[in-house]
Amino acid sequence: MFKIFATLNRKALLNATIAMILVIVLVYVGSRDLQNFDAALIAYLFGTIFAVFGIAYRYSVWLQRPPTRLYWRRTWQFVFSKRFIPYTGFVISQFVKNILFQRFIYPRGRTRWVGHFLLATGCMLAFLVTIPLTFGWIHFTLKPYTLDIYEAHVFGFAVSEFTLGGFVAFNAFHILNWCSLFVIIGAIMMMRRRLTNGGLIATQSFQDDWLPLILLLAISVTGLGLTFDYSFMQGKTFEFMSVTHAITVILFLVWIPFGKFFHIFQRPAQLGTNVYRREGAKQGMAVCPHTGEEFASQLHINDLKKVTKALDFNFDLEAGGSHLDYSPEGKRAALAKAHLAARQQQGNFFG
Repeated sequence: MFKIFATLNRKALLNATIAMILVIVLVYVGSRDLQNFDAALIAYLFGTIFAVFGIAYRYSVWLQRPPTRLYWRRTWQFVFSKRFIPYTGFVISQFVKNILFQRFIYPRGRTRWVGHFLLATGCMLAFLVTIPLTFGWIHFTLKPYTLDIYEAHVFGFAVSEFTLGGFVAFNAFHILNWCSLFVIIGAIMMMRRRLTNGGLIATQSFQDDWLPLILLLAISVTGLGLTFDYSFMQGKTFEFMSVTHAITVILFLVWIPFGKFFHIFQRPAQLGTNVYRREGAKQGMAVCPHTGEEFASQLHINDLKKVTKALDFNFDLEAGGSHLDYSPEGKRAALAKAHLAARQQQGNFFG
């Protein structure tokens, strides 16, 4: 039974444990010794802590892979170089463009981008709201000696106030409903695509492609159901709705480290590859010995040689140089020449 623990990655396990403990400490400190923590959210807190442990573990394992580790180190090396300010501005602009607005999806189709943008925006806003609330970092109270003014507290400090029934109050208390609507529309658009696109129908799987969308839909629908219940049904189905919503959210949190949702946390690292390409272009391009044309940055080729050797692949040539110095066209030409030489040696060109 306990043999599974012997197979765990020790470094990743240590990092995940530290991340989990850090979250618990931040909850305790940020909620002012738990005085601002809502005990009704304890199940969500346990689900979040589990998700943090799993995400930190898998991310640590992912970063230990030679290609990922090299990209990771190179990114920080370039960002914190003498060109710190230009690269910081570049990273921020790429974050806004490709993370907040999901523009990397747009070349694949406008409809696909709209669906992806709605899903991403709804999820990111929901995380920004629910995590601080679950941790007890944010809470609301009536302003002393008033009956219609609410105060918003962050880490126990009053930061703003608003009148009940006003525009700010309405949106503050319904922001998760807007998130749910975004997610529902986006999920339906993605589901329609998976039901009509022949390529997706042939390659998709329930676990990787349908389950994430179903979970997001379930969370959003049950979340809207809670609002509908206390707004129009006087709380008659609150117990059922709250339990169902909690189950779907916890399943979502538990599934994050193991399924497709993990790419939510991998995607920001993609910004590092943009920095890498930018720096590689500045340092100069590699020229294929066969075609005499540029095909990749010399930085990338040099690093590729290091990574392949770290993975126990040796592409060095006996006469010097490496197969990796050749472009894809050059590699195909070299392979054709090798086949020709082998057939010449056998004396049979069509056997």
